[in-house]
Amino acid sequence: MTSLSGGYDDSGAAATPQTLVCARCGAGTEAPQPLWTCSVENGRRHYFCETCARENLRAIEGRLDSAWW
Repeated sequence: MTSLSGGYDDSGAAATPQTLVCARCGAGTEAPQPLWTCSVENGRRHYFCETCARENLRAIEGRLDSAWW
C-alpha cells in the first residue's frame, strides 16, 4: 500500500508527502489533487493532471496506454 499524503506506510510510520508530476505535460503538485488521474502502465504508475486527463478521457477509459494518446 502506498500513501500519497499523510496516512501511514506499510511499517505503520507516518508517510511523507510525495510530489506528483503529470506524465504528459510536466505540471507538478505537492499534494494529491482530486481531479488528477493515476494510470498503471507496465507495472508503473503514471499521474495525469486535470487538464490532460480531461483532454484524453476517452483513451483513459478505453484503457489505452498513454503512448497511444
